[in-house]
Amino acid sequence: MPGQRLHCQRGMTLVELVVTISVSTVVVAFMALFIVTPMQAYSAQSRRADLVDAADGALRMMGRDLRVALPNSVRVATAGAATAVEFLLTLDGARYRDNGPLGNAATELDLTAADGAFATTVPFTQLALPWSSSSAYLAIYNVGVPGADAWQGTNVITPAGTSIAVAAGSAANENLVTLSPAFHFAFGSPGRRVYLVDGPVTYLCDTASGTLRRYDGYAISAIERTSDGALMAAGANRALVASDVAGCQFSYASGSAQRNALVTLALSLARSGESIQLLNESQLVNAP
Repeated sequence: MPGQRLHCQRGMTLVELVVTISVSTVVVAFMALFIVTPMQAYSAQSRRADLVDAADGALRMMGRDLRVALPNSVRVATAGAATAVEFLLTLDGARYRDNGPLGNAATELDLTAADGAFATTVPFTQLALPWSSSSAYLAIYNVGVPGADAWQGTNVITPAGTSIAVAAGSAANENLVTLSPAFHFAFGSPGRRVYLVDGPVTYLCDTASGTLRRYDGYAISAIERTSDGALMAAGANRALVASDVAGCQFSYASGSAQRNALVTLALSLARSGESIQLLNESQLVNAP
């Protein structure tokens, strides 16, 4: 009887243990295959979605700014790993009173000499009146050629530091605009358009640092700045628009009297082995 009890309590052999471990390893490997692969695919899809959202948000921001750029003020430059698109951002627009059939000598814009006050026939719509500023500009008939180029700071745009005030007029759709000191706009706009300009804005894409940044709050200059150092030295405010930037392609076609100008923006982002590229095209009405 004792011998029989010993025989019944027989344990697992080494061969059985090895077989069990081998089978368990295969089962765990298959389980890992079915669990890890979908998790990796989900993580990759999430990274791509994040990159698409970031690129789309950046391009939408650029498009919104470009659509209210001063006509004929967009310019693009590349220097090394950096590509910049710069333009003059407008706050609002109106139509000034001239010496036409409904003219009024007391409120007309004089284009033959410096004038410090005039009225509009179509009002500014984005301003809370009365409004005043010494950091904004007024521009009339910027066509982006020598002698009529706002970037040159002469003839078509008021100098920096000019005090500009806008108040409600006595007639419907009339605003009263005063400038101190008075300024001589050399050319009249065929559509009598006058633009209130906030100042220059630059979007700088730097693939060396992997960033796309927006700069504003600096002075108008004939020379386009294409580096973070130059823009910050000019007193610009800087804001990060997108990171993980792998590439940028900005181009500008000025258009003609028959077709709108076109800004093409291509932005590539890459992170952890995932990369995406988005393209945005913005049509600009360059009628001065």
